[in-house]
Amino acid sequence: MRYLYYIKGFERKFYKVMKSYLHFILWMLFSCNISDTSNPINSDLYEAPVAVKIDTTMTIHQHSRVDPYYWMRLTDEQKTSENPDEQTNRVLAYLKGENDYKDTMLAHTKELQDKLYHEIIGRIKQDDESVPYFKNDYWYYTRYEKDKEYPIYCRKYQSLEGEEQIMLDVNELAEGFDYFDISGLEVSPNNRILAYAEDTLSRRVYTIKFKNLESGALLDDQLANAAAGGAWAQDNGTFFYTTKDQTTLLENKVWRHSLGSEQAKNDLVYEEQDKSFYTGVYNSKSGDYVIIYNVSTLTSDYHILRADNPNGNFEQFTPRETPHEYRIEHFEDKFYIVTNWEATNFRLMETPVSATDKSHWQEVIPHRDNTLLDDIEVFKNHLVVQERSNALIALRVIDQQTGEEHYMDFEEPAYMVYASTNVEFDTELLRYGYSSLTTPNSVYDYNMTTRKQVLKKQQEVVGGHRPDDYQTERLFAEVRDGTMVPISLVYKKGLVKNQEPAPMLLNAYGSYGISTDPWFNSSRLSLLDRGFIYAIAHVRGGQEMGRKWYEDGKLLNKKNTFYDFIDCAKHLFDEGYTSPEHLYAIGGSAGGLLMGAVVNMAPETFNGVIAAVPWVDVVTTMLDESIPLTTNEFDEWGNPKNKEYYDYMLSYSPYDQVKTQSYPNMLVTTGLFDSQVQYWEPAKWVAKLRDMKTDDNLLLLDVDMDTGHGGSSGRFKRHKRTAMGYAFMLDLEGIKE
Repeated sequence: MRYLYYIKGFERKFYKVMKSYLHFILWMLFSCNISDTSNPINSDLYEAPVAVKIDTTMTIHQHSRVDPYYWMRLTDEQKTSENPDEQTNRVLAYLKGENDYKDTMLAHTKELQDKLYHEIIGRIKQDDESVPYFKNDYWYYTRYEKDKEYPIYCRKYQSLEGEEQIMLDVNELAEGFDYFDISGLEVSPNNRILAYAEDTLSRRVYTIKFKNLESGALLDDQLANAAAGGAWAQDNGTFFYTTKDQTTLLENKVWRHSLGSEQAKNDLVYEEQDKSFYTGVYNSKSGDYVIIYNVSTLTSDYHILRADNPNGNFEQFTPRETPHEYRIEHFEDKFYIVTNWEATNFRLMETPVSATDKSHWQEVIPHRDNTLLDDIEVFKNHLVVQERSNALIALRVIDQQTGEEHYMDFEEPAYMVYASTNVEFDTELLRYGYSSLTTPNSVYDYNMTTRKQVLKKQQEVVGGHRPDDYQTERLFAEVRDGTMVPISLVYKKGLVKNQEPAPMLLNAYGSYGISTDPWFNSSRLSLLDRGFIYAIAHVRGGQEMGRKWYEDGKLLNKKNTFYDFIDCAKHLFDEGYTSPEHLYAIGGSAGGLLMGAVVNMAPETFNGVIAAVPWVDVVTTMLDESIPLTTNEFDEWGNPKNKEYYDYMLSYSPYDQVKTQSYPNMLVTTGLFDSQVQYWEPAKWVAKLRDMKTDDNLLLLDVDMDTGHGGSSGRFKRHKRTAMGYAFMLDLEGIKE
């Protein structure tokens, strides 16, 4: 999915004038023997780069579109080549020109950026540690050391007073890499072997490695082109994992690997033929099953295998049906199923392990029209149900012996709560996380019988943070079709509405059924303490108000997402919080699509917009099945090979709908190695905006030449881009300190 974004990873270039001069010389070298009509940028680097137009015509449904910037596309091989060809040099020169222009235009904010950066990272506890959890005789936790970017994964045998064993020090592994990510840590049932996945390019294509935790030695086994994670069989020598289609980057094959064998000799145990599905493999919470999942927008499918039978055949849980989404959880002699079978907002069912076909399912919790059954956590004596209604999350605790139930109490008007790491069945304790726009992330152990809870850890904000200094609110905006859309907001106390409009940053996502919950972010304090209001528009396309909220913001209803955002902004004007001269909008990935759509539809609504890794060339991407993530998203956006969807998508596609009009100040970010939203989409979009917009407002493109969709790795470096985005807005507000 074109998932949620992170504003992170920008590194400022030094000696700007010298670099601009050197860049100009390089551009001249790259451009020799190229005619003027193929020159991608202007020679005057003190002006905004101007991309050459080389028309590419695309025709479908007897309709032609002309893309003058299609030439900006590079393959992965071109991007990483040690001997770049002419096309590669031209594209890279253009992207570097954009970076140099951005640096020049933001040069006067350097001191503010530096101040913001040190302010933001200064709130991060340098030597931090997660709350340990107990699994299979060991306490597991993650810690950070002062001045180090990456986590250290640790464990202790039986007692927290015991000797620490460092499983992985990612700081050591990351040395020499511009980008480094470790994910999918899986310890074998006998506690001796650690499997982990490593990505050094930010394409989310991993190599799985294995470490002997007793000797500390790496095994020779390496599994390339893999997804992060996997599942151990109970023999401790068999590991199931997933590989990706090298073109689409979709996980489509599940393999059985025996430790000590070559990857080429692994057994293929499952191959997904339908390119609309994500595929993966994991262990059930009980450890008794290895489970293959296949998930598309509308359909789920599972295949199960007893973990004590690693050479057996996977069996389908129930025949695949479209549409039918469900999730399974094993417990003792049955499976629980969260399903939308005849239940728009999902219901809970169960079935014996010996008969998992849908015909044997029995209802446990019925469907409710006003409540989304989001997830479950299973324990020996209790069942915890996570629900959503009225744009808030609830945790419902059910005693499995007596049937008695209760809801946990959360007092703030807007908050985020979730079941945390719960790996044990036989316990009375639910570990959960809680956060709000004013309350730092907190981890609790809640006794489901006595209803008493213990705070295990609250995120420390170095330098101090007083939640009572800030005010959070929940509003509802009536949008153009009469729907009431929730808005969560936070600001420093002392704000008086209907006087001087306050600067505001309005955020939203609104796709894939992903809800944008109101959680705490210490970085945000740098805006709140300077007088900004931060707000979230819970627009349709997420699931804040139930499954229908999602259905009403996808496919041929997608424009509701954009209209909701614009109308929420206008409601905030009407309520006296802010004004168009002081409103800023931010969204990333599919939320960047939202940004692109609203600046075309209502540019006068915003003074500034930050579009992070924005998906803006909707029609071209969805017509190109060679681009990663296209084929499995037809049920989310529509397939433009169908004329009805083509016409509808074309009517809102930000790149196609750029107009000759004024646009707000804009900062657009991307990464050269982005596999979710290819860098050329925001690059082309900025080039087209430069050519067509009629204003003198800022239009800046920040290209991270080393990373992909998530930006920089590491916990500090990422905030360079955060500081840049904040400085961009503060400067527009005339706030220099």
